[in-house]
This record gives sequence, structure tokens and C-alpha cells, in this order.
Amino acid sequence: MQSQKPKYNIKAVSQMLDIQAGTLRAWERRYQMIRPIRNEAGHRLYTDDHIRTLKWLIDKVNKGFTISQAVALLENRGTEEAPKQEKAEEVNHLEGTGNQLLHSLLSFDERAAQLKLDEAFSLFTPETVAIDMIGPILVKIGDMWENKEITSAHEHFASNFLRSRIGMMLLTIPTETIQPRALLVCGPNESHELGLLIFALFLKRKGYEVIYLGQSIAGGDIEIVLDETEPDYLFMSCTMKKNIPLTIRLVESLDKQYPKLKIGLGGYAYDVLSELDKKRLGPYMVGGSRSEWDEWLNQ
Repeated sequence: MQSQKPKYNIKAVSQMLDIQAGTLRAWERRYQMIRPIRNEAGHRLYTDDHIRTLKWLIDKVNKGFTISQAVALLENRGTEEAPKQEKAEEVNHLEGTGNQLLHSLLSFDERAAQLKLDEAFSLFTPETVAIDMIGPILVKIGDMWENKEITSAHEHFASNFLRSRIGMMLLTIPTETIQPRALLVCGPNESHELGLLIFALFLKRKGYEVIYLGQSIAGGDIEIVLDETEPDYLFMSCTMKKNIPLTIRLVESLDKQYPKLKIGLGGYAYDVLSELDKKRLGPYMVGGSRSEWDEWLNQ
């Protein structure tokens, strides 16, 4: 695909778009909306898609938006902001890259998986890659393992690889201490944390201060952490149906103990709840998509 071919260095982009090279580097570092590929010498190389995105951002800034506002608009823009054909090509490319990444992981080919994930991050925002590409991959891997199409070794290799990459991304995003603080932990007896890790990335990119605990912690420890950190939000994930009752009992208990704490629940396990249970737990249910997460946070 010609538009995905890296071919412009930062000097050329600076001249084409009449923007300082230092500004481009600052936008890349602070917002990670554009992640140009590096050549063997370490120099940035931009694609036609990168140029289109930068033009869009610059146009918004010229109309009076701050760069942070323009970035937020870009992340949340609908079809009215991009031609349907362009959006379809983007979705198809992301899906194709995801399929290639999955193939590499199930072949235990770490180098190929690294290259394919690097390509995705160079073309799309971290949220898009994590939510719209890695998320569906995790579902496919889980389904394949349950259907005995792959071994536990395949599942462990793929999960550990993705957990490592997302974890590194989470650590590289600066913490905004003036923003709401969110504590994230898996529910009782839960060890599958990748979905929660993706949600942590989403929150941190939105400016939240994230305290990520990951897998479930010992009984009683959650109250100690809550007392020490005093977060505004607590998010708990549950992926196994058998762990739902314990998680719900804990959440309802914490809700009474900490009336000012906003508590959210997420995870694949809640998809199998009855409609009656879903209605009862409605105020806690964060959802499984970016739009649902935004809606819950804005309540």
C-alpha cells in the first residue's frame, strides 16, 4: 500500500507542512499520535498517512484548538471527519496487520511479531492498536484455546508477549498527578489481566493517574491500598464466570465502605450474565468498547 510506505524525513515534513521539526518531535513524544518508523541510522521516516494526520492536526490548531484538544478530536472523530473509503481502508489495514501478528505469535516467531506490532504503532494511535487490534486478538486466542485449536503453550507465549509490550507502553506515558486517580486490579482469584491492562492504557492516555495492580491480591489488602492511595476510581476485571459472585460481593462491600469511591466492573465474564443481573449491576458496568468507556466516565 503506497500510503503506508515510509519515505519523508523530518526535514522534508517540516518544509512541506511549515512546522518546526522540534514541534513534530514534541507532538510525537507527548501525544504519540504520530510514531514514524526509524531507518537504520535512527532517523524518522513519515508515510503519506502520517502527512494526512499531521495536516488535519495543524488545520485544527490553526482554527484555534490547542494541540491536546486537536488530538482528542482526532481520537474520537467519527465518519463525518474522514471519508468512508479512508476509514474502511484503515480498518482493513488494521485487521490485516492483526491477523499477521496473530500468525506470528502462534508460530512462536517473536521477531516477526515485534516488527508487525511496531508497524501498527507507527501507523495508528496506541489506543487504536490496543483496543481495536490487540483486543480482538485476545478474544481469538481465548476462543482457540477453549476449542483446543491451540495448546496452552501457544496461549501463554502470545499473552506474555502482548502483556510485555502493553506494559512497557503504560510505563512510558507521563503521569498527570492533577488528574483523577484510578486504581486497577483483577477481581478475586483472577489472573487474566490483559483486558485490564488495555483499559489502564486507555485511562492513562486520557490523563488519569493510574495505579495498576494487575492480578488479584490477597483478601483484605485492597482496603489497605485504598486507604493509602485514596483513589477517585476503582476498576475491577473478571474474565471467569466462576469468579463473578466473589467479585460482586467485594464490590458491593467496598461501595458501602467507601461511598465517595466510583467503582467500575469490566471483563469478558460479565457478557454471560442474565439480563436481570446486568440490570442490577448496570451502574458498575463499564462496557467493552472505547465509546462505552467514555460514556461511563462522563456520567
